[in-house]
Amino acid sequence: MTTNPGFQLSLDVKGRSCLVLGGDEEAADKVQRLLEAGAKVTVIHPTLNDPLRRLAASGKIIHRVRTFRASDADGVLLVINTVKSDTDYNRSLYELAKKERFLLCSTDQPELSTCMMPALVSRGHLRVAVSTSGAAPALASRLRQDLEAVFDDEFAAFLEWLKTLREQMLAHEVDAEKRRAQLREAVEGFKLAATVTYPQGWIDAKKSST
Repeated sequence: MTTNPGFQLSLDVKGRSCLVLGGDEEAADKVQRLLEAGAKVTVIHPTLNDPLRRLAASGKIIHRVRTFRASDADGVLLVINTVKSDTDYNRSLYELAKKERFLLCSTDQPELSTCMMPALVSRGHLRVAVSTSGAAPALASRLRQDLEAVFDDEFAAFLEWLKTLREQMLAHEVDAEKRRAQLREAVEGFKLAATVTYPQGWIDAKKSST
């Protein structure tokens, strides 16, 4: 499989229409990420799991009880497709995305996507995207889990304090260089330390190659 590092960006979806195709746990995860980013979300699938049904019942998302139609993409910024069982369907969706120029992320199918969603670490205002360029999605997921344990509630409070400090500086300090110096001083002493423990399979593979 060809890997693709992509070009990492943060997409502004606030107030924009986005579609999620699918109704399972993976679809629910993508819907939640879109809602947190302020998107207007429509889910298209004959059935939904319990979390998605609750979101639909509360009016937080729109649910179309059917399969995707080409007209559903009109005016849409992003389509996230979590359906993997129908290759022909996913390929036709990819061709439609290129023709109509909307962004398409088909999960675990980079060859049928125009963009990909990396694993995401979220804590307060922090967002850390983790990608292995499609080479090892399982490792990206494991890195996300480990990093979520590192960035705890205290880190979220620290980041909120920095945000407030920056807002105060912008309001009261007109000299941009002085603002930058004070904000750099505020993070002086912060350090992230980590160690990596490798699995036995990799250790054995290294030994066999020598």
